[in-house]
Amino acid sequence: MRSILIGWALALAACGSAEPRQAVTGPLLKASLAATWPAAGPARQADFSPDGRLLATSDASGLITLRDTSGWRAVARLHHDGGATSVAFSPDGTSLFSAGYDGAVRGWDARSGKPTGTFRASPAAIWSLDVSPDGTRIAAAGEDKTIHLWTVGQAATPKVLRGHQRNVWEVRFSPNGKYLASGSFDKTARLWDAMTGKPLKTMIGHDQAVVGLAFSPDGRILATSGDDSTIRLWRMPDGAPLRTISAGNHTYKLAFSRDGRWLVSGGRARGGLGTFWHQLTGAGGTATPIHIWRTADAAMVAALRANDDIAHIDISPDGQWLAASSEDRRFSLWRLKRKN
Repeated sequence: MRSILIGWALALAACGSAEPRQAVTGPLLKASLAATWPAAGPARQADFSPDGRLLATSDASGLITLRDTSGWRAVARLHHDGGATSVAFSPDGTSLFSAGYDGAVRGWDARSGKPTGTFRASPAAIWSLDVSPDGTRIAAAGEDKTIHLWTVGQAATPKVLRGHQRNVWEVRFSPNGKYLASGSFDKTARLWDAMTGKPLKTMIGHDQAVVGLAFSPDGRILATSGDDSTIRLWRMPDGAPLRTISAGNHTYKLAFSRDGRWLVSGGRARGGLGTFWHQLTGAGGTATPIHIWRTADAAMVAALRANDDIAHIDISPDGQWLAASSEDRRFSLWRLKRKN
């Protein structure tokens, strides 16, 4: 009887949503695992600098590591008190900003690692952080349902953008800096005027929390993803729905390649029962929580293996590298190569 129960539990653990069918023809993007690094706490974010020279990683212990992408050597280690959730570089790559569970945004000199200042939001955790393309504004959002918008170099109280009914998982500036997008546990994505904070559009379509956001490089499309296992594409700036992609499982983060040809998604590694079994026993083996999609036709061209849920992903500016953070306290680096 015991062996039957164990077998039944293992079968349930393997169950999850149907994996999207992988394309075998047309332009393809292949990925090979190049390196992994342990995190001091649950891994939170991996972010390339705009010039591609640095990779910043953050974890819940507060450790922020800067790596030189020419050899992936750690060149600086910073500490965000209380734990770091999100990091973002300034457009020129000289400054790094971090946000954390303490409700603060901290600035750092990316070359020396020295702190440059602190922006206070609220006591609630900040889940997402972004810097405008011209480097003049910082947006942060999190557990208190609001978005804080600061002007860099000014000590003025930030604009506070209200409208979401539950915590905000992600904020992203559009490539032209005119708009700010946000995704929330209230199942909506919203578009705001990035200068005034005025609400412009609410995008309704997801059945569960909206967790991931990404603008296409030309700013014409906003991709959203979340706990309903879909990726949705919206036309900008009017928010008209364009396409819905079945991602196969909860999808937490999105990233477009710089040329706009590929969209990468990262999310939950297993189905609900499989996740429970993995957390309980550590069993379950590897899964494929990272997918690469061809934007021209929304075909899935690659599924990358990992041991646990993916918390964040980013593609290097030259399109040759993919960095990911996972819940098993690990950062991974993948080499990308186009085929056909």
